[in-house]
Amino acid sequence: MISHAPHGQRPLRTVQVLGGGGSTSGVHVRSLAAGLVARGVRVTVAAPAEVGRAFAFDGVGAGHAPLPRGADPTSIAALRALCADADLVHAHGVDAGLRAGLALAGRRLPLVVTWHERARPRGAWTHAVRLAERRVARSASVVLGSCGDLVDRARRRGARDARLAAAVLPGPAGAGRGPEAEVARQKARAELGSAGRPLVVAAGPLETHRGYEVLLDAVPRWAGLDPVPLLVIVGEGPLRGALRRRIDSGALPVRLSGRRDEPLDLLVGADVVVVASPWEGRSALAQGALRAGVPLVATAVGGTPELVGDAAELVPYGDAGALGEAVVRVLGDPGRRRWLRERGFAQVATWPTEDETVAQVLSVYDELTRPTLWR
Repeated sequence: MISHAPHGQRPLRTVQVLGGGGSTSGVHVRSLAAGLVARGVRVTVAAPAEVGRAFAFDGVGAGHAPLPRGADPTSIAALRALCADADLVHAHGVDAGLRAGLALAGRRLPLVVTWHERARPRGAWTHAVRLAERRVARSASVVLGSCGDLVDRARRRGARDARLAAAVLPGPAGAGRGPEAEVARQKARAELGSAGRPLVVAAGPLETHRGYEVLLDAVPRWAGLDPVPLLVIVGEGPLRGALRRRIDSGALPVRLSGRRDEPLDLLVGADVVVVASPWEGRSALAQGALRAGVPLVATAVGGTPELVGDAAELVPYGDAGALGEAVVRVLGDPGRRRWLRERGFAQVATWPTEDETVAQVLSVYDELTRPTLWR
């Protein structure tokens, strides 16, 4: 790999700022860091210690600076000191963008902010989040949105420059065709406890914004099939107790499998993957399903339609009947499943590669730093 720095000149130095490090943003930053380091860029990831351990940024040649998630004066001062010798700062998420903006106040240092997700405030927090988004949008040199919906949102919040920049994630282990894929499929089915029955999989934190209540409402639509499909929900979170009570009271064929280290790797065992969220940017679960060749049923929200095209069954959010009927339709039609599988592989081929994603981000860095970097 050719170094990005011209001969005899110092390499570009960047600080990547992460907050909680959700699955999409954490995996994206690790992939981005690996690609940047391979091109001769010095990368330091500022993230909480547990995020650094989870995504092992040092394993791809990036430095990791443990930084608490708070916006208190001590944390902001620590981030400001960390950015002292950087040429550019790249924050991931509105929370990280807000903290980076505070840390860079009064300094003429380019700030790139990637919006991976949309905040979901309630009640009194709605106005505060809108103000935070406006401040981040206006303080950033460039806002990169993972889907068109987020690009439009950044522009409405006053971004000077907002662009589409898809965050491409690696596929699940065992995805694709051939004997190895079948071995991975059987292993995943055994791990999820689905022997001799159709398997429906959903994954993500057990939180209100994932649409699990609607998903459970949809389960009776397929509970009459023979054999009865099993729904496995992979993830952990504050809704576990409420979901457990719903499952038990309705005797639903649903299993809460808890947190897994590599949840997307289990998708290869599914007959159908379901995304029931009220909003998604560039869903990691939807990407994983298409890469694994597993039929996808998803809500037609946010960036999902532009991500999947016609390679999924799309339904309105909140319509449990439509969601359940779509699952039944896919499970009952082998021809439809094969068609969705092939359309999924074709759709994946239209997505940018990880290398292309890194190249796009690096072109933004060049644009913002080249006039002053090589002096």
